[in-house]
Amino acid sequence: MTAPAHLQQQGLDGLTERAASAVYDLTTRGALGKFTEAASRVGFCQRPIRLAGRAMTVDTRTGEATSQYSSADAPLGVLLTRCGNRRESVCTSCSRVYARDTFEMIRCGLEGGKGVPERVAENPLAFVTVTAPSFGPVHSTRGGRTCHPRGNTTCPHGRSLSCTKTHLKDDPAVGSPICPDCYDYLGHVVWQYHAPELWRRAIQDVSRQLAARLGVPVSKVSKVVSRQYGRTAEMQARGAVHFHALFRLDGPLDEGIGAACGVGVDVMVDAIEAAFSRAQVQAPPTFEHDQSRVLRWGEQIDIRVVREGSRTDDPDAPITGEQVAAYLAKYSTKDTSLAVPDGAHVHRIKQTCAEVHEAAIRRAESRRAGEEVAVPVDSEGRDHYVLIGKWAKELGYRGHYSSKSRCYSVTYRTLRRRRARFQQVMQEETERAQRAGKPVDLAAVEEALLSQEDESETSVVIGVWEFVGVGWTNQGEVEIATAAAARAREYAQLRAGKQ
Repeated sequence: MTAPAHLQQQGLDGLTERAASAVYDLTTRGALGKFTEAASRVGFCQRPIRLAGRAMTVDTRTGEATSQYSSADAPLGVLLTRCGNRRESVCTSCSRVYARDTFEMIRCGLEGGKGVPERVAENPLAFVTVTAPSFGPVHSTRGGRTCHPRGNTTCPHGRSLSCTKTHLKDDPAVGSPICPDCYDYLGHVVWQYHAPELWRRAIQDVSRQLAARLGVPVSKVSKVVSRQYGRTAEMQARGAVHFHALFRLDGPLDEGIGAACGVGVDVMVDAIEAAFSRAQVQAPPTFEHDQSRVLRWGEQIDIRVVREGSRTDDPDAPITGEQVAAYLAKYSTKDTSLAVPDGAHVHRIKQTCAEVHEAAIRRAESRRAGEEVAVPVDSEGRDHYVLIGKWAKELGYRGHYSSKSRCYSVTYRTLRRRRARFQQVMQEETERAQRAGKPVDLAAVEEALLSQEDESETSVVIGVWEFVGVGWTNQGEVEIATAAAARAREYAQLRAGKQ
């Protein structure tokens, strides 16, 4: 089925047959306008959450209900909210919002804005990349060089350890082990599972290293300097996570975010390198006859100075804060399934996660039966690996893909609340302007936003909501939302290119 003539005239001729059929069905039922209005309110999210219920805003000073809302008043009779998924392969629209929020979170920590003082732009800044250790040789692009030119060397399993090919970036072999039987899949999974704890310990040690270099007790280092960071995680082609982070060195913590810092960037770089070089985690055994492992970071710890202590506008500089912010935002939405080629290597990692999980479940059952188990439990009495099966789809990694220190920048929650408030005010002012036949008064929008900030301190929203479902009612509507989100992304990229 091709799109009807009137839909082609509206620029919808690029839709698939199923999406065009859904548009035609909505049009014949007179529901296209309501669908478009509802979908636009959630940014054409591909998997919106449907809720039914009501809410009211109450003035805490008087107890009076200042406004009420019911899902029955919504265009489709239910309240739609974004799914909020960060993965581009799951929801194009929400992943774009997540990437923009990540960019703003990182950028505000670089330059200030959105409540973050501009003085942060004057403090030392370094870009740090840390990786997982080696679990066995894997196929690699090696910058266009030969993969593994090792002559006639063979492994204990009789396989050649040499690969004379020059792999391209999209080669499915990239990241897979030279010999799957030699590759330490169990060590890979255990390291991946404890990577968040390894990061936490390294971050704590940065403060200790700073204290040692400044000659002050660790308990008082925050009165001299404070290290702040914004971080994202990314999956390498071999299925191991690595971290990119911006570290900023502020002055005394009690003087607020971005306090003037009199310590040079070299001191911070030295402290970071020392902390990540010596950080380690003692991982408990996965099986009864297994041994505990000492987990460390890989040998490649890349630290690049972005700013030595003052604002720089050199266009020839090798790296800038804006570039780093865009880079981190881009990879914050990267899906594991897109970063790692789906093949035997990925299936083996997931299978190893499942085997470790099943062993943990058996041990838990044995403990409940009163049997003695050699493998220790955590501080809460649970087996350390009882939840690893939950993270098999992330190849064992159970941490956040983006995070920050408390005083680095603005929070995701603040960004989302301000966006929701802006969208609500903009919608109300647009409807008021349409009724009056006049353009939107931007001054009125700004005034309403300021007044709502004052009201938010003296009002509370009370709601009763019931979960109805997830997603649109049919695949055709999903494709409409997907196409609309894709066009919005293309339009945004076009506008960015013209600026």
